[in-house]
Amino acid sequence: MSQQQSTLPRTGCSAVPRRTIMDNRPVPRRRTGAVRHLLQLACVVLACSSQLLMVEANSWWSLGLTPIQRPEMYIIGAQPLCSQLSGLSQSQRKLCQLYQDHMSYIGDGARTGIKECQYQFKQRRWNCSTVDSTSVFGRVMHIGSRETAFTYAISAAGVVNAISRACRDGELSTCGCSRTARPRDLPRDWLWGGCGDNVHYGYRFAREFVDAKEREKNYPRGSREYARILMNLHNNEAGRQAVYNQAHVACKCHGVSGSCSLKTCWLQLADFRRVGEFLKEKYDSAAAMQIGRKGKLELKDKRFNNPTPEDMVYIDPSPDYCLRNETTGSLGTHGRYCNKTSEGMDGCELMCCGRGYDQFKTYKHERCHCKFHWCCYVKCRRCTTLVDQFMCK
Repeated sequence: MSQQQSTLPRTGCSAVPRRTIMDNRPVPRRRTGAVRHLLQLACVVLACSSQLLMVEANSWWSLGLTPIQRPEMYIIGAQPLCSQLSGLSQSQRKLCQLYQDHMSYIGDGARTGIKECQYQFKQRRWNCSTVDSTSVFGRVMHIGSRETAFTYAISAAGVVNAISRACRDGELSTCGCSRTARPRDLPRDWLWGGCGDNVHYGYRFAREFVDAKEREKNYPRGSREYARILMNLHNNEAGRQAVYNQAHVACKCHGVSGSCSLKTCWLQLADFRRVGEFLKEKYDSAAAMQIGRKGKLELKDKRFNNPTPEDMVYIDPSPDYCLRNETTGSLGTHGRYCNKTSEGMDGCELMCCGRGYDQFKTYKHERCHCKFHWCCYVKCRRCTTLVDQFMCK
Protein backbone atom coordinates (compact mmCIF):
# COMPACT_ATOMS: atom_id res chain seq x y z
CA MET A 1 0.00 0.00 0.00
CA SER A 2 1.19 3.50 -0.65
CA GLN A 3 2.15 5.70 2.24
CA GLN A 4 1.03 9.29 2.67
CA GLN A 5 3.71 11.79 1.62
CA SER A 6 5.05 14.13 4.24
CA THR A 7 4.49 17.88 4.00
CA LEU A 8 7.76 18.51 5.86
CA PRO A 9 9.91 21.25 4.29
CA ARG A 10 13.08 20.09 2.58
CA THR A 11 15.46 20.42 5.50
CA GLY A 12 17.33 17.14 5.17
CA CYS A 13 15.16 15.41 7.85
CA SER A 14 13.12 12.37 6.85
CA ALA A 15 9.42 12.27 7.73
CA VAL A 16 7.98 9.50 9.93
CA PRO A 17 5.51 7.55 7.72
CA ARG A 18 2.06 6.55 8.93
CA ARG A 19 1.32 2.92 9.57
CA THR A 20 -0.36 1.06 6.75
CA ILE A 21 -3.85 -0.43 6.92
CA MET A 22 -2.30 -3.96 6.94
CA ASP A 23 -0.77 -3.26 10.36
CA ASN A 24 -2.93 -5.08 12.92
CA ARG A 25 -1.56 -3.19 15.94
CA PRO A 26 -3.79 -0.54 17.55
CA VAL A 27 -3.18 2.89 16.05
CA PRO A 28 -3.40 5.78 18.55
CA ARG A 29 -3.99 8.38 15.82
CA ARG A 30 -4.07 11.47 17.96
CA ARG A 31 -0.89 10.61 19.85
CA THR A 32 0.94 9.55 16.66
CA GLY A 33 -0.09 12.76 14.93
CA ALA A 34 1.16 14.82 17.86
CA VAL A 35 4.48 12.95 17.92
CA ARG A 36 4.87 13.31 14.15
CA HIS A 37 4.14 17.04 14.43
CA LEU A 38 6.75 17.43 17.18
CA LEU A 39 9.34 15.53 15.14
CA GLN A 40 8.66 17.71 12.11
CA LEU A 41 8.95 20.83 14.23
CA ALA A 42 12.20 19.60 15.78
CA CYS A 43 13.67 18.91 12.34
CA VAL A 44 12.79 22.40 11.13
CA VAL A 45 14.27 24.00 14.27
CA LEU A 46 17.48 21.99 13.95
CA ALA A 47 17.79 22.86 10.28
CA CYS A 48 17.28 26.55 10.96
CA SER A 49 19.73 26.45 13.87
CA SER A 50 22.40 24.81 11.72
CA GLN A 51 21.89 27.46 9.05
CA LEU A 52 22.23 30.24 11.63
CA LEU A 53 25.42 28.65 12.98
CA MET A 54 26.77 28.39 9.46
CA VAL A 55 26.03 32.05 8.82
CA GLU A 56 27.65 33.07 12.11
CA ALA A 57 30.73 31.00 11.28
CA ASN A 58 31.37 32.98 8.10
CA SER A 59 33.03 36.38 8.27
CA TRP A 60 34.02 39.13 5.87
CA TRP A 61 37.53 38.66 7.27
CA SER A 62 37.77 35.74 4.83
CA LEU A 63 38.24 38.35 2.07
CA GLY A 64 41.76 38.81 3.47
CA LEU A 65 42.69 35.16 2.88
CA THR A 66 41.59 34.79 -0.74
CA PRO A 67 42.66 37.11 -3.58
CA ILE A 68 39.81 39.13 -5.08
CA GLN A 69 39.83 39.98 -8.76
CA ARG A 70 39.05 43.56 -9.66
CA PRO A 71 35.80 44.04 -11.62
CA GLU A 72 37.60 45.10 -14.80
CA MET A 73 39.34 41.71 -14.87
CA TYR A 74 36.06 39.83 -15.36
CA ILE A 75 35.15 38.69 -18.85
CA ILE A 76 31.70 38.81 -20.41
CA GLY A 77 29.51 36.01 -19.09
CA ALA A 78 31.57 35.50 -15.95
CA GLN A 79 29.81 35.04 -12.61
CA PRO A 80 29.23 38.37 -10.82
CA LEU A 81 31.86 39.32 -8.26
CA CYS A 82 29.61 39.64 -5.22
CA SER A 83 28.05 36.20 -5.65
CA GLN A 84 31.50 34.63 -5.46
CA LEU A 85 32.54 36.23 -2.18
CA SER A 86 31.82 34.21 0.95
CA GLY A 87 31.37 35.63 4.41
CA LEU A 88 29.30 38.67 3.41
CA SER A 89 26.03 39.41 5.18
CA GLN A 90 22.98 40.48 3.21
CA SER A 91 23.66 44.19 3.76
CA GLN A 92 27.34 43.79 2.93
CA ARG A 93 26.45 42.00 -0.30
CA LYS A 94 24.25 44.93 -1.30
CA LEU A 95 27.13 47.33 -0.63
CA CYS A 96 29.35 45.05 -2.69
CA GLN A 97 26.98 45.39 -5.64
CA LEU A 98 27.10 49.18 -5.34
CA TYR A 99 30.87 49.44 -4.78
CA GLN A 100 32.42 46.49 -6.57
CA ASP A 101 35.69 48.34 -7.13
CA HIS A 102 36.06 48.66 -3.34
CA MET A 103 35.99 44.92 -2.58
CA SER A 104 39.59 44.07 -3.42
CA TYR A 105 40.74 46.87 -1.13
CA ILE A 106 38.48 45.63 1.66
CA GLY A 107 40.29 42.33 1.22
CA ASP A 108 43.63 44.17 1.41
CA GLY A 109 42.48 45.86 4.61
CA ALA A 110 41.39 42.58 6.18
CA ARG A 111 44.73 41.02 5.23
CA THR A 112 46.63 43.96 6.72
CA GLY A 113 44.63 43.65 9.94
CA ILE A 114 45.26 39.90 10.21
CA LYS A 115 49.01 40.29 9.67
CA GLU A 116 49.24 43.12 12.20
CA CYS A 117 47.26 41.08 14.72
CA GLN A 118 49.70 38.20 14.29
CA TYR A 119 52.66 40.54 14.70
CA GLN A 120 51.32 42.13 17.88
CA PHE A 121 50.48 38.74 19.47
CA LYS A 122 53.37 36.65 18.18
CA GLN A 123 54.79 36.37 21.71
CA ARG A 124 51.46 35.64 23.41
CA ARG A 125 49.75 32.34 24.13
CA TRP A 126 47.02 33.32 21.70
CA ASN A 127 48.89 34.43 18.60
CA CYS A 128 46.01 35.37 16.28
CA SER A 129 46.33 32.16 14.28
CA THR A 130 44.00 31.65 11.34
CA VAL A 131 42.34 28.23 11.32
CA ASP A 132 40.25 28.21 8.12
CA SER A 133 39.19 30.39 5.20
CA THR A 134 35.61 31.04 6.34
CA SER A 135 35.53 31.88 10.04
CA VAL A 136 39.27 32.80 9.78
CA PHE A 137 40.01 32.73 13.53
CA GLY A 138 37.66 29.90 14.46
CA ARG A 139 35.40 29.36 17.45
CA VAL A 140 37.51 31.54 19.73
CA MET A 141 35.74 34.55 18.18
CA HIS A 142 32.42 33.31 19.64
CA ILE A 143 33.72 34.44 23.04
CA GLY A 144 33.47 38.18 23.74
CA SER A 145 37.01 38.37 25.12
CA ARG A 146 39.81 40.95 24.95
CA GLU A 147 41.33 39.04 22.03
CA THR A 148 38.07 39.19 20.10
CA ALA A 149 37.86 42.92 20.84
CA PHE A 150 41.33 43.50 19.38
CA THR A 151 40.53 41.42 16.29
CA TYR A 152 37.43 43.47 15.49
CA ALA A 153 39.28 46.75 16.07
CA ILE A 154 42.38 45.94 14.00
CA SER A 155 40.36 44.58 11.07
CA ALA A 156 38.13 47.69 10.97
CA ALA A 157 41.29 49.82 11.10
CA GLY A 158 42.72 47.85 8.18
CA VAL A 159 39.70 48.67 6.00
CA VAL A 160 39.94 52.41 6.79
CA ASN A 161 43.65 52.31 5.93
CA ALA A 162 43.21 50.45 2.64
CA ILE A 163 40.23 52.45 1.36
CA SER A 164 41.85 55.79 2.25
CA ARG A 165 45.00 54.87 0.31
CA ALA A 166 43.00 53.58 -2.66
CA CYS A 167 41.21 56.94 -2.86
CA ARG A 168 44.52 58.77 -2.93
CA ASP A 169 45.85 56.50 -5.66
CA GLY A 170 42.78 57.09 -7.85
CA GLU A 171 41.69 53.46 -7.76
CA LEU A 172 38.08 54.10 -6.71
CA SER A 173 35.37 55.82 -8.74
CA THR A 174 33.59 57.51 -5.81
CA CYS A 175 36.52 59.25 -4.11
CA GLY A 176 39.82 60.96 -4.76
CA CYS A 177 42.48 62.88 -2.86
CA SER A 178 41.75 64.19 0.60
CA ARG A 179 39.73 67.40 0.81
CA THR A 180 40.68 68.14 4.39
CA ALA A 181 40.75 71.84 5.20
CA ARG A 182 44.09 73.53 5.66
CA PRO A 183 45.29 73.28 9.30
CA ARG A 184 45.22 76.61 11.09
CA ASP A 185 48.69 76.18 12.56
CA LEU A 186 50.33 75.60 9.17
CA PRO A 187 52.75 78.45 8.26
CA ARG A 188 51.32 80.83 5.69
CA ASP A 189 54.15 80.40 3.18
CA TRP A 190 53.65 76.62 3.09
CA LEU A 191 51.32 75.24 0.41
CA TRP A 192 48.42 73.02 1.40
CA GLY A 193 47.78 70.63 -1.42
CA GLY A 194 49.34 67.55 -2.89
CA CYS A 195 47.26 64.39 -2.86
CA GLY A 196 46.58 63.28 0.67
CA ASP A 197 45.08 60.04 1.99
CA ASN A 198 41.30 60.41 2.04
CA VAL A 199 40.82 59.24 5.62
CA HIS A 200 37.39 60.90 5.84
CA TYR A 201 35.98 58.75 3.05
CA GLY A 202 37.82 55.68 4.33
CA TYR A 203 36.31 56.15 7.78
CA ARG A 204 32.77 56.61 6.48
CA PHE A 205 32.86 53.68 4.08
CA ALA A 206 34.44 51.35 6.65
CA ARG A 207 31.69 52.28 9.12
CA GLU A 208 28.97 51.44 6.59
CA PHE A 209 30.51 48.16 5.44
CA VAL A 210 32.02 46.70 8.61
CA ASP A 211 29.10 47.62 10.90
CA ALA A 212 26.46 46.43 8.43
CA LYS A 213 26.64 42.81 9.59
CA GLU A 214 26.04 43.79 13.21
CA ARG A 215 23.25 46.27 12.52
CA GLU A 216 21.13 43.81 10.55
CA LYS A 217 20.96 41.37 13.47
CA ASN A 218 17.77 41.42 15.52
CA TYR A 219 18.08 40.21 19.11
CA PRO A 220 16.01 41.20 22.16
CA ARG A 221 17.30 44.34 23.82
CA GLY A 222 19.19 43.40 26.97
CA SER A 223 19.99 39.85 25.83
CA ARG A 224 23.50 38.41 25.77
CA GLU A 225 23.47 38.39 21.97
CA TYR A 226 22.51 42.07 21.98
CA ALA A 227 25.40 42.82 24.35
CA ARG A 228 27.77 41.13 21.91
CA ILE A 229 26.48 43.31 19.06
CA LEU A 230 27.15 46.44 21.13
CA MET A 231 30.62 45.16 21.97
CA ASN A 232 31.48 44.50 18.32
CA LEU A 233 30.21 47.92 17.20
CA HIS A 234 32.19 49.69 19.92
CA ASN A 235 35.44 47.90 19.02
CA ASN A 236 34.89 48.50 15.30
CA GLU A 237 34.67 52.21 16.10
CA ALA A 238 37.82 52.05 18.25
CA GLY A 239 39.73 50.66 15.28
CA ARG A 240 38.45 53.33 12.92
CA GLN A 241 39.21 56.08 15.43
CA ALA A 242 42.79 54.82 15.77
CA VAL A 243 43.44 55.34 12.05
CA TYR A 244 41.49 58.58 11.79
CA ASN A 245 43.04 60.31 14.80
CA GLN A 246 46.61 59.32 13.99
CA ALA A 247 46.55 60.76 10.47
CA HIS A 248 49.02 63.65 10.40
CA VAL A 249 50.34 66.45 8.20
CA ALA A 250 53.28 65.46 5.98
CA CYS A 251 55.36 67.97 4.01
CA LYS A 252 57.90 67.95 1.21
CA CYS A 253 60.56 70.57 0.57
CA HIS A 254 61.03 72.41 -2.72
CA GLY A 255 63.80 74.75 -3.72
CA VAL A 256 67.18 75.02 -5.40
CA SER A 257 69.70 72.45 -4.13
CA GLY A 258 67.36 71.37 -1.38
CA SER A 259 67.11 74.82 0.20
CA CYS A 260 63.53 74.06 1.32
CA SER A 261 62.42 77.58 0.52
CA LEU A 262 58.94 76.22 -0.11
CA LYS A 263 56.97 73.35 1.38
CA THR A 264 53.94 71.46 0.12
CA CYS A 265 51.91 69.66 2.77
CA TRP A 266 49.08 67.14 2.79
CA LEU A 267 47.20 64.75 5.09
CA GLN A 268 48.88 61.37 5.47
CA LEU A 269 47.94 58.19 7.30
CA ALA A 270 50.19 56.97 10.07
CA ASP A 271 52.20 53.81 9.46
CA PHE A 272 49.92 50.86 10.22
CA ARG A 273 52.47 49.40 12.64
CA ARG A 274 51.95 52.49 14.77
CA VAL A 275 48.18 51.92 14.62
CA GLY A 276 48.71 48.31 15.71
CA GLU A 277 50.85 49.36 18.66
CA PHE A 278 48.26 51.94 19.71
CA LEU A 279 45.47 49.35 19.60
CA LYS A 280 47.64 46.86 21.49
CA GLU A 281 47.83 49.40 24.32
CA LYS A 282 44.06 49.73 24.20
CA TYR A 283 43.83 45.93 24.39
CA ASP A 284 45.89 45.91 27.58
CA SER A 285 43.59 48.50 29.17
CA ALA A 286 40.28 47.19 27.77
CA ALA A 287 37.19 47.67 29.94
CA ALA A 288 35.11 44.74 31.22
CA MET A 289 31.45 45.45 30.46
CA GLN A 290 28.02 43.95 31.05
CA ILE A 291 24.56 44.63 29.70
CA GLY A 292 22.60 47.05 31.89
CA ARG A 293 18.90 47.44 32.65
CA LYS A 294 18.49 50.02 29.91
CA GLY A 295 19.90 47.65 27.31
CA LYS A 296 23.26 49.40 27.14
CA LEU A 297 26.76 48.28 28.04
CA GLU A 298 27.95 49.40 31.45
CA LEU A 299 31.12 48.83 33.48
CA LYS A 300 31.30 45.72 35.63
CA ASP A 301 33.52 47.61 38.06
CA LYS A 302 32.16 51.10 38.71
CA ARG A 303 35.50 52.26 40.14
CA PHE A 304 36.91 52.66 36.63
CA ASN A 305 36.15 55.44 34.16
CA ASN A 306 33.68 54.81 31.37
CA PRO A 307 35.39 53.79 28.11
CA THR A 308 35.68 56.36 25.34
CA PRO A 309 35.05 55.57 21.64
CA GLU A 310 38.83 55.01 21.32
CA ASP A 311 38.89 52.33 24.05
CA MET A 312 38.18 48.62 23.68
CA VAL A 313 35.53 46.75 25.61
CA TYR A 314 34.82 43.07 26.28
CA ILE A 315 32.06 41.09 28.01
CA ASP A 316 33.64 37.65 28.60
CA PRO A 317 36.85 36.56 30.33
CA SER A 318 39.50 35.10 28.04
CA PRO A 319 39.53 31.30 27.75
CA ASP A 320 42.50 29.18 28.74
CA TYR A 321 44.89 29.31 25.81
CA CYS A 322 47.37 26.84 27.34
CA LEU A 323 45.72 23.66 26.11
CA ARG A 324 43.92 22.78 22.92
CA ASN A 325 40.15 22.98 23.39
CA GLU A 326 37.73 22.29 20.56
CA THR A 327 34.85 23.92 22.47
CA THR A 328 36.50 27.32 22.98
CA GLY A 329 38.63 27.16 19.84
CA SER A 330 41.93 27.41 21.73
CA LEU A 331 44.83 25.86 19.80
CA GLY A 332 47.04 25.55 22.87
CA THR A 333 50.75 26.31 23.05
CA HIS A 334 52.11 22.83 22.31
CA GLY A 335 54.83 23.13 19.68
CA ARG A 336 55.27 26.89 20.13
CA TYR A 337 58.79 28.33 20.27
CA CYS A 338 59.75 30.12 23.47
CA ASN A 339 62.58 32.22 24.87
CA LYS A 340 64.40 30.47 27.71
CA THR A 341 65.95 33.64 29.10
CA SER A 342 62.84 35.83 28.98
CA GLU A 343 60.58 36.44 31.98
CA GLY A 344 57.80 37.86 29.79
CA MET A 345 54.92 36.14 28.01
CA ASP A 346 57.34 34.79 25.39
CA GLY A 347 59.41 33.06 28.07
CA CYS A 348 59.28 29.29 28.27
CA GLU A 349 57.80 29.28 31.78
CA LEU A 350 54.73 31.35 30.81
CA MET A 351 54.38 30.32 27.17
CA CYS A 352 54.50 26.61 28.01
CA CYS A 353 52.17 27.03 31.00
CA GLY A 354 54.52 25.07 33.27
CA ARG A 355 54.52 21.93 31.06
CA GLY A 356 58.20 22.23 30.26
CA TYR A 357 59.97 22.48 26.95
CA ASP A 358 62.24 20.60 24.59
CA GLN A 359 65.66 21.91 23.56
CA PHE A 360 67.29 21.27 20.21
CA LYS A 361 69.84 22.84 17.90
CA THR A 362 69.18 24.20 14.44
CA TYR A 363 71.11 26.05 11.76
CA LYS A 364 70.33 29.72 11.22
CA HIS A 365 71.16 31.37 7.90
CA GLU A 366 71.56 35.14 7.60
CA ARG A 367 73.39 37.77 5.57
CA CYS A 368 76.67 39.01 7.00
CA HIS A 369 79.86 40.94 6.16
CA CYS A 370 77.95 43.31 3.88
CA LYS A 371 79.98 45.81 1.85
CA PHE A 372 78.96 48.72 -0.32
CA HIS A 373 80.44 48.72 -3.83
CA TRP A 374 80.65 51.80 -6.07
CA CYS A 375 78.29 52.22 -7.76
CA CYS A 376 75.77 51.26 -6.45
CA TYR A 377 75.08 47.97 -4.78
CA VAL A 378 75.64 46.09 -1.54
CA LYS A 379 77.23 42.66 -1.54
CA CYS A 380 76.87 40.31 1.42
CA ARG A 381 78.03 36.87 2.42
CA ARG A 382 75.73 34.14 3.71
CA CYS A 383 76.65 33.04 7.20
CA THR A 384 75.44 29.91 8.98
CA THR A 385 75.39 29.55 12.74
CA LEU A 386 74.25 26.78 15.09
CA VAL A 387 71.72 28.08 17.63
CA ASP A 388 69.66 26.64 20.46
CA GLN A 389 65.88 26.48 20.06
CA PHE A 390 63.25 25.78 22.71
CA MET A 391 59.79 24.37 22.05
CA CYS A 392 56.86 23.90 24.42
CA LYS A 393 55.91 20.33 25.29
